[in-house]
Amino acid sequence: MDQVTQLGERRTTVDDIFDLLHEEILSLRLRPGDKISEADIAARFGVSRQPVRDAFSRLANLDLLLIRPQRATEVKRFSMKEIVKSRFVRAAVEREVLRHAAAQCDTAGAARLDEALARQDRAIFERDVEGFGTLDYEFHKTLCEIAGIDFAFDIIMTEKAKVDRLCMLGLSKEDRMPELVADHRAIAEAVKAHDAGRAIKIGMLHLSRLDKTIESISQNSAHYFELPAA
Repeated sequence: MDQVTQLGERRTTVDDIFDLLHEEILSLRLRPGDKISEADIAARFGVSRQPVRDAFSRLANLDLLLIRPQRATEVKRFSMKEIVKSRFVRAAVEREVLRHAAAQCDTAGAARLDEALARQDRAIFERDVEGFGTLDYEFHKTLCEIAGIDFAFDIIMTEKAKVDRLCMLGLSKEDRMPELVADHRAIAEAVKAHDAGRAIKIGMLHLSRLDKTIESISQNSAHYFELPAA
């Protein structure tokens, strides 16, 4: 289920089209700059163009599609300006989440973090890259819930997805999983110890690990990036 459709709501054709294209864009089966048409997607689903148009609009709102009148719709290219903005927003939100989580974490919260880490360890052992991706999101969601600011996860999820798409061009998640879990474990231990300062410090280190990856991708895959404004 996608981030727009909530549990218990009736799904629609728009939801199905959105989910498929959203997954294809984030997995890079549709790459930055690839062109897609309403007519082709409508034929693929056997529907009129209107639900396709609505799904395209959702994806454009997530900054994943570029819709231009009288021109082909294309998968949005990366923008270094937007990447910097996205990472700034996420870092600011994560700081507050970790500060509140460290203050609020109780025995039940600590048990939830331990279970989340155990599931991540199993994913590494089973080399379950796709499953680990879901568990990565769930770990950050758990921190938001422990912090008592569940709504913050919507922001984190949106900003994280933008960078995750970029980083799929670089080091594989399978290679990165042990390091990510080590960071998660250190964050969890700091939160359980009510050490907000340490939790934030590790959390920011966790986010900064992508700096070199992003720089390398921007140099080696420049055709996936928007040209800088003149």
